Amino acid sequence: MATLGSRLLRQDRARFVGRAPELELFDRLFGDEPEANVALVHGPGGIGKSTLLREVARRGEEKGWTPHWVEGRELPPVPDALEDAIAGARDEERPLLVFDTYERMTALGGYLRRELLPGMPERTVAVIAGRTAPERGWFEGGWESLAVEVELRGLAEKDALALLRAHGLPEDERAKALVSWADGSPLALTLAASAPGVSPEADADLMRVLVRRLAEAEFGASQRGTLAVAAIARVTTPELLRAVLPEGDFDWLASRTVVEPLGAGVTLHDLVRRAMNADLRRRDPERERELRRRIADFLHARAVAGEHLLSIDLAHLVDSPVIKWGYGWEGSVNYRIDDVRTSDLEELDLSAGNRRYFEEAPERVAVARDPNDEIAGYVVSMAPGNAPEFTATDPLLGPWLEHARATAPAGDVVIWRASVDLTGKPDSGVQAMLGVAGILRSGVGNPRYAYSPTRADLPGAIEFAEALGARHVPELDYRAVQCRVIDYGPGGLLGAQRDVVYRELGLTPPASAAAPEAVKAGADDVRSALRNFKLPHKLAESPLATGTGQEERAESVRVLLREAADRTFAGGEDDAFLRRVLDLGYLDAASSHEIAASELALSRAAYFRRLKQASERLAETLRS
Repeated sequence: MATLGSRLLRQDRARFVGRAPELELFDRLFGDEPEANVALVHGPGGIGKSTLLREVARRGEEKGWTPHWVEGRELPPVPDALEDAIAGARDEERPLLVFDTYERMTALGGYLRRELLPGMPERTVAVIAGRTAPERGWFEGGWESLAVEVELRGLAEKDALALLRAHGLPEDERAKALVSWADGSPLALTLAASAPGVSPEADADLMRVLVRRLAEAEFGASQRGTLAVAAIARVTTPELLRAVLPEGDFDWLASRTVVEPLGAGVTLHDLVRRAMNADLRRRDPERERELRRRIADFLHARAVAGEHLLSIDLAHLVDSPVIKWGYGWEGSVNYRIDDVRTSDLEELDLSAGNRRYFEEAPERVAVARDPNDEIAGYVVSMAPGNAPEFTATDPLLGPWLEHARATAPAGDVVIWRASVDLTGKPDSGVQAMLGVAGILRSGVGNPRYAYSPTRADLPGAIEFAEALGARHVPELDYRAVQCRVIDYGPGGLLGAQRDVVYRELGLTPPASAAAPEAVKAGADDVRSALRNFKLPHKLAESPLATGTGQEERAESVRVLLREAADRTFAGGEDDAFLRRVLDLGYLDAASSHEIAASELALSRAAYFRRLKQASERLAETLRS
């Protein structure tokens, strides 16, 4: 008689799709001459590790192996509990040991390598699956010849569609939208398939399930604020968290298995971040709005102080799909920006005007490439100060360049000749990446104006230009290309980005200010700023501060002092010691000057003498 259990097994097998390379590997492990005995499977939450393990167990059993399943969530981290879980395996010729949720039992890793696995039969196959990459012990002491690493990534598009079909969804436009939204996550696809007729981005119940399933084992109530910041920001750095949420715990955040390193900080796994952000907006919209504002202020202050790449992080905070179409970095999951290669000229069908920049001024060109290194798009951009000489005779850019020089004598202008997405996919994110790449290639970190070639037949182009307030200058049109001039305002592109975030939050943007001039600081100003480094209200009053609003002005001083310290103490051991004195005294202060002196092994008098010396050198750098 068929049982409910057998029905569950049949359904589970029927719904398994994809993972062909991984299954080929496991089939070899079940062969007569296996390349390894231990498979170390890892990947983020929701990526399908447990589903793969169940299929491996079924295949192994069909080939004569006896599965023994160990679930880390149910196992106390002591050797006896593990021995009980695999009782009888030592007496079998071909045991298959399956360890799931290994991140919950990593304390047993040494015991597995030292005691348990060496005593198992020669034909044993052990499959160990967890969220984190395997520890170093699996690749030393001889285990490197017996272990193989298997990193699970998202399902390919065809496999994702097959999974939806297995759950009863037809391969229609909604299915394709779900595949794009889920980013290859089998869990997200399965949950979305269980809610026919709803939009996953907007369905709060679906988001709550995702949050619970992906993160319930990792997150407690004590760090909700820290998680909220990480759910909103593209990258969470120690400095950002400290400025936005002083009580936040960066070390705790960085230790979560659904967190990945990115740049100078960390980021939540994309699916987790999106799910948590949607849940936060539903559950506590006011808190989400306030944190997003604080993050925008912090990023803006750092960006205008010289960290221009933070424009990407500011773009991440914008909700408008119209603006995201033309400026953003979400497409970097699947594409990258590269320099021009000689072979690109053979692959691209370029107009004569664009080809000349590829051949004679490749530094003015950036190319987008996909994971297979195929060209996905390209951009040609420049500023009046670095435009090639032949641009003066360019029938498109020559008049634009002349107009730009008259409009902005300071040269704070970016001029695009072309920005071409070759993917044919409006949601690829390539067009937005080319927008960012065009700014970076121009060499103007915070332009006041932008001259954009806009085609009315390109979906999204006119809407993007109008959303930014671009002005059509008909006399500069060239054939089918319209000239649209964007005036970002006195605060430049960076100020405009912050203002967009404010308006989306329903707030009045701070008064725009022109880009700051070089700092003229006296020694007293620098010493006062150092003493008040941890006091935002005092720093905001400093003559060194720029920007508007207390938080932005305070952060501008912190950035200024840190960057000046980097330049000042870049020499040998003496400089390194003075930098440490300055850090312990002010920038990353110890709890008291006495403790700082003790850590530096200095007398109190010597410590204050060195601190004064470091402060004076810092002030000299800022005056120069």
